[in-house]
Amino acid sequence: MIVDVATYTGGRRYGCSDFSTELATRRDAGEGFIWIGLKDPTSEEFARVRVELGLHHLAAEDAVKGHQRPKLEQYQHSLFVVLKTLRYIEATSDVETGEIMLFVGDRFVVTVRRGELHPLADVRRRLEEQPAMLAHGPAVVLHAVMDAVVDTYTAIDAELQADLDDIEIEVFAGDRRADAARIYALKREVLEFRRAAGPLVEPARRLAEDELRFVPPETRPFFRDVHDHVLRVEEHVGSYDRLLSDVLSAHLAQVSVQQNSDMRRISAWVAIAAVPTMVAGIYGMNFDHMPELRWEYGYLAVLVVLAVACTGLYRAFKRSGWL
Repeated sequence: MIVDVATYTGGRRYGCSDFSTELATRRDAGEGFIWIGLKDPTSEEFARVRVELGLHHLAAEDAVKGHQRPKLEQYQHSLFVVLKTLRYIEATSDVETGEIMLFVGDRFVVTVRRGELHPLADVRRRLEEQPAMLAHGPAVVLHAVMDAVVDTYTAIDAELQADLDDIEIEVFAGDRRADAARIYALKREVLEFRRAAGPLVEPARRLAEDELRFVPPETRPFFRDVHDHVLRVEEHVGSYDRLLSDVLSAHLAQVSVQQNSDMRRISAWVAIAAVPTMVAGIYGMNFDHMPELRWEYGYLAVLVVLAVACTGLYRAFKRSGWL
């Protein structure tokens, strides 16, 4: 559905009852632009926008279906940019994803939001408070949306860093609370984060350095700042992925060592218990002619032998590190 439609001239907002007529007016006047905001549009809802603005049918199909990789594509009448939005859930340390797609063309910008993450009302409001910025045209909207998305990346980067530090401390401190499932879950969240931030590096670089239609040269420094931020985040998340692999390997090695140690300890106690069990088993047999059965000191002698044997085995296992 169409969430908001407005015309911006001289950085000021004006109403827009018919965006087709208004777009023609803006083009004839050579100033201003229209901003159309949509959320989860159907094919029928997006058809009019596509036809009136001359959007490429492949890009329009991507915008309707969603589930796209972050990218920048240049068509004859517009630029098409796909961004992945992220949200960090503090209670579960999960990272949820959504999508924002933008069409930037001659005197228009279309934002398509899929999912509930990252509503663009705040971005629009902040821009409307800066008329001088809006006066630069649709490319400023593209920068503002990208900047807001990458700012959330930076915040999530810090949260994941804190979670990783906690797990690393637990694993290398021998804390039993650390478990492979938790480490693997965080690794999956880092991978989800990497899928959003990694592919965005190249589109941000192109917007900052290349000569692209509908992106004025004076806006490139702003995109350069976004590129620097997303590049830093991508480098961080790559290091998190590698470090989590190392932490998981270290944790599994610790578990294996602990299991071996437990098995040695159990085996040692079983060996010690086997001596009295064996002696008791022998003297528990119901034969009439067994040695020492009538001996006055036989019971005491057996206890002494058992004590000496068990003590000797205990000391032997203790010296070898099995106990």
